[in-house]
Amino acid sequence: MTRKFDFLVIGSGIAGISFALKAAKFGKVALLCKTTLNESNTSYAQGGIASVTYTPDNFDKHIEDTLISGDGHCNLETVEKVVRNAPEQIKELLGWGVDFDKDENGLFDLHREGGHSEHRILHHKDNTGFEIQESLIRQVKTHSEIEVFEYYFAIEILTQHHLGQVVTHHSSDIECYGAYVLDQNTNNIHTFLAKITLLATGGIGSVYSTTTNPEIATGDGIAMVHRARGKIKDMEFIQFHPTALYHQGERPTFLITEAIRGYGAVLMTQDGKQFMHKYDERGSLAPRDIVARAIDNEMKLRGHDFVYLDVTRMNAEETKVHFPNIYKKCLDYGIDITKDFIPVVPTQHYLCGGIMVDINGQSSIKRLYAAGECSCTGLHGANRLASNSLIEAIVYADAALKDAMRIIDKITFNEYIPDWNDEGTSLPEEMVLITQSFREVEQIMSTYVGIVRSNLRLKRAIHRLEILYRETENLFEKSVVSREICELRNVISIAYLIIKQALLRKESRGLHYTVDYPERMKNEH
Repeated sequence: MTRKFDFLVIGSGIAGISFALKAAKFGKVALLCKTTLNESNTSYAQGGIASVTYTPDNFDKHIEDTLISGDGHCNLETVEKVVRNAPEQIKELLGWGVDFDKDENGLFDLHREGGHSEHRILHHKDNTGFEIQESLIRQVKTHSEIEVFEYYFAIEILTQHHLGQVVTHHSSDIECYGAYVLDQNTNNIHTFLAKITLLATGGIGSVYSTTTNPEIATGDGIAMVHRARGKIKDMEFIQFHPTALYHQGERPTFLITEAIRGYGAVLMTQDGKQFMHKYDERGSLAPRDIVARAIDNEMKLRGHDFVYLDVTRMNAEETKVHFPNIYKKCLDYGIDITKDFIPVVPTQHYLCGGIMVDINGQSSIKRLYAAGECSCTGLHGANRLASNSLIEAIVYADAALKDAMRIIDKITFNEYIPDWNDEGTSLPEEMVLITQSFREVEQIMSTYVGIVRSNLRLKRAIHRLEILYRETENLFEKSVVSREICELRNVISIAYLIIKQALLRKESRGLHYTVDYPERMKNEH
């Protein structure tokens, strides 16, 4: 079955929904959700969204903080674009009904997080992402021009390759015509044709055995673009959040927001010793890469599985008001954060790289845009500054739509895309093969491609991955398409890209730390 839309949006987080809401004024929009409309990385974002709001803060300070955190790898034009456009996009969120916390004077109650020189984090308690997601969903339901497709999984983006044309690697002539999409309720594969396609598919957390991301974060958009010969960049820069709640077997792991350290919590070893001052003069408020490596090092030195976060020194009632969800979650495990230390451990949290896009959010493939965590704009550089991701997503979704409106009237639908061909395939004999291969990818990445890396570990990882790749491609060619086999293909592609780009970076910079090249190159380019 073939469906036609002016805009195809794949992903329902802040980037996808904000784009859809704006695009709906100019044409018909298909909004694809891998599961439900409210399941996205955005929903799990606790800390908040960064924007210059009041003096003494200003754009220059926010720009400088971002550049410092990015460790010499940021794109200055991108940083300036996001920072300077942030207040306007915050106004848009407020107009859509997002409720940010205010103080007794009616001013926004701004938090400060690691790496920020000023209080500039707007938040809603400690579940800001959920508040934003719910507000945007309410707006989506009022738009007749937005058709929501829940449990629809994008398998491949459509390009000249599907017309039988040869597409050379990183060709500048590749065009996107839409996507092949699996209806998970019927197992039918539909052809979605679109004049403009936006990928907003979120992160890659499921490549690792422990992550703060939901299970749907399998890097689908990045993997699809990689197979379509699009450009992928900076995959080696994986952010491990320093403080996830240590509770074995829980997935996704529960995030203890960085805002709690901005509030006054401090890190210490299991024997009660503060340690961050040994690694950085900013102590517990140092950027995430420094904090994560420090915790990793302290755990290895002592043979411990976790360190503690101490917020007991703060006013108990204020702590409950500021962090109600963290308080409740920890209480479920018998931890009263106003009296007890919180056991925490670094875990995979965010990808700074992804689909390479220009200043307008357009990928190297024509008519294909990307925004949010699946994209690489150059904002985060080698290490994302806390709470810069949500604002980047909405600023670039806005930029993508504005650029798309410049070209959409010149675009016609490509009527020659064939239906998905599944002749000669059958149901996989054993689903356990897919499940086991998935676990092997997680184990490889967590063991060899973590916070601290080496050439030996990376090469061992890629050798093991090559076996899984061959086995999975063989299974895919013979099997009826399912979400499970597609996700396995995608996580293998993502793991390959991370390892390959990590091997190419012969230095330690930001989130990429290797014992073989511990120094940062003075001049990167």
